[in-house]
Amino acid sequence: MSNDEVRFLPFEEAVNFVGAIQEEEDVGDPNHRIFTVYSKEDKELCWFDFNEVVEDVKPSKGDKGKEEVTDYILHRIPEWVLEL
Repeated sequence: MSNDEVRFLPFEEAVNFVGAIQEEEDVGDPNHRIFTVYSKEDKELCWFDFNEVVEDVKPSKGDKGKEEVTDYILHRIPEWVLEL
């Protein structure tokens, strides 16, 4: 494995570590949306590009779609968030 390869937290660990995933405006570009991931202590951990996630997930409508997006993101929380 190269040093540049991102390693992800196991799903169960991510579930216990992440407190919220919020869809937000990108402060650097008001016409761009992101999903910001927060810890249970309300600390910003990382973010995901809204358009990329939606393109990958193709979420269903309503609560089921929210669950699909949440599941996708929780499977992709980088290990380096533990060092923040």
